[in-house]
Amino acid sequence: MGLVVSRQEAVGWRNKLRQAGRRLVFTNGCFDLLHRGHIEYLTEARALGDALVVGVNDDASVRRLKGPGRPLVAATDRAAVVAALAAVDRVVLFPEDTPAALIAALVPDVLAKGGDWALDAIVGRETVEAAGGRVVRIPFRAGYSTTALLERLRAGG
Repeated sequence: MGLVVSRQEAVGWRNKLRQAGRRLVFTNGCFDLLHRGHIEYLTEARALGDALVVGVNDDASVRRLKGPGRPLVAATDRAAVVAALAAVDRVVLFPEDTPAALIAALVPDVLAKGGDWALDAIVGRETVEAAGGRVVRIPFRAGYSTTALLERLRAGG
């Protein structure tokens, strides 16, 4: 089970991993309603290296990205749920709309993102590749989406 840590704590931990020759994987998301697609995605991301850090958007960031009424679950609760997953080693909440600053601070060895993202649209790609890391697009699982789940619930089904 992972820990919810500050950006500074995550960087310190990352430095220890680097000294030990371990590969860090990073991914991010809102994780408003955790579902099977998230679990499978995070499990695949973790398999790409020795440790996984997940950046989770804070509440204000989710509202800007997803609109009014979101998030449904508070940031501290979303972070705790993601951190409780076996695949996750650390979780860092971030206030920005993108994880660019967090990625620049961590400089992970692998940046994982869902396959629904075009390679040139993946935030942090240049930072990771410039440092000799790689970017991996994990295949998107159709039918697993928090937004689609909310639409179905609002429609009564």
